[in-house]
Amino acid sequence: MGFKGRIAIVGGGIGGLCTAIALQNAGIETTVFESSSEIKSVGAGLGIGNNAIKALAKLGLDQHVIDAGRILEAMIIYDENGKQINKMDTKFISERFGTDNVTIHRAALHGILHRNLKENTISCGKKCVDFFQDENVVRLTFEDGTEATADYVIAADGIHSIFRKKLIPNSYPRYAGYTCWRGVTNVNQSKLYQNVASETWGPNGRFGIVPLAGEKVYWFACVNAPYNDPETDKFGKNEIFTLFKDYHSPIPELIKITKDEAIIHNDIIDIAPIKQFTFGRVLLIGDAAHATTPNMGQGAGQAIEDAIILAACMNKFANIEDAFKHFEKLRVKRTAKIIKMSRRIGQVAQSRNRIIIKIRDYLLRRESSASQLKRLKFLYDIKLD
Repeated sequence: MGFKGRIAIVGGGIGGLCTAIALQNAGIETTVFESSSEIKSVGAGLGIGNNAIKALAKLGLDQHVIDAGRILEAMIIYDENGKQINKMDTKFISERFGTDNVTIHRAALHGILHRNLKENTISCGKKCVDFFQDENVVRLTFEDGTEATADYVIAADGIHSIFRKKLIPNSYPRYAGYTCWRGVTNVNQSKLYQNVASETWGPNGRFGIVPLAGEKVYWFACVNAPYNDPETDKFGKNEIFTLFKDYHSPIPELIKITKDEAIIHNDIIDIAPIKQFTFGRVLLIGDAAHATTPNMGQGAGQAIEDAIILAACMNKFANIEDAFKHFEKLRVKRTAKIIKMSRRIGQVAQSRNRIIIKIRDYLLRRESSASQLKRLKFLYDIKLD
């Protein structure tokens, strides 16, 4: 790769940092402009599917992530009484596709990525509020009044991307119909938590339990509610406990032992699939291009894939804009499929209609492992070169 120009990455999240590492490994210097005034260890847990672990292996970071996380062997769905509805053997999937499915605290993943960047790569306190491009350069304007120029810009500035807003004015975040609380707490690990994640689907909402490394558990609670609902926005652990107090153990207990300050609340949003990621000297990646609901655990995974595939495209094409166009060709269809599938899963999981719930649970109890594998083969069987 002979490119010697200036590439700016706007956004210091998982996609932006992975892209910076991938480009630096390929000999391309880049600057990451991050809106936050400092790099903080924040967030809750997340899943890194084996497709993303494969991608991280291209950066030499797969074992770092595995060591800092917990390998999953199964994902189980229960009803509110604790009766099993469905089980996915993730250990079998790992064996089939050659890598593991891992859970990790978001802060731990960020730490790994930061440690593998060259010094002075990230410029903090640089919230991009506008940009302009011509045939030679992209000019960035930041909230603090400063500017920067680059030959090309990779926009990794999330679902509320200023770049997507300006380039595709009719693409905006859409509400999925439910709000979510996320918490992380310490527990005395037992067989229940060791290597099995679970979701409980009931009429009051959905509750997930995800084991993390050490003696930590990440949980999430999703409830149907109006968008920007002022009532649910006030909920703390006592109100969440009231919603789920009749669900099977250990759901009520986990809520009770979690500190209020360790609970994060967000409405669940995504964007409708878009058909264009590249616009001259600007390329959208990660949530800026294909934000999805978390129901397939692929938000971070698709951003990580973006980084590796973009670097591979830039290695194949002497012209960067041709590389951007090829990246777009490879990524648009795949990410659109994941957005649509994840949204449908959320709609099914969040149903409050007793008749629909009964039919749903009946069908899921009869879904075979072979059927699950066939449905998800496209996700894990990916080429990254």
